[in-house]
Amino acid sequence: MTIDDFEALKKVISDPINMEYYPKPYDDEGVTRWINWCMSSYKKYGFGLWAVIYKETGEMIGDCGISMQPIDNDWKPEIGYHLRRDYHRQGIGKEMTRAVKDYFFTHFNFDEVYSYMNIENVPSYKIAEANGMTFRHYFMHGEEKCRVYSITREEWMNSGGSK
Repeated sequence: MTIDDFEALKKVISDPINMEYYPKPYDDEGVTRWINWCMSSYKKYGFGLWAVIYKETGEMIGDCGISMQPIDNDWKPEIGYHLRRDYHRQGIGKEMTRAVKDYFFTHFNFDEVYSYMNIENVPSYKIAEANGMTFRHYFMHGEEKCRVYSITREEWMNSGGSK
């Protein structure tokens, strides 16, 4: 993702319905900060949230990847994503998070990867479950009660890995 993706990303993270489980949708300044945060993560960790490109059109329709997030008072790798609303309910969320999980375990030396979401965000936790992740516990992210899911490298390998 680069600053050239500003307009496409804005369609995703500035949409109030899309960002229902965030404190508020992102304004122009927030979209710029988001892209800069992603690019900073690439340099610092070798990964981050990447642009999701729809193959049939070449259009950016969201982001997906791994970011380091504060979970249980520790920084842990987390699969995160945002998908433009007109692409919801087409299986894309499952496909892209599965690809990121497989890429992560084959390219980085972590023993576990996480996903967390607001406890009311049913679509996100259904994708985590479909992606082979297991509910681990609840935690408070600031004032927000969240569900934590994860999959260990061993669980991933026992499920067939990236086959």
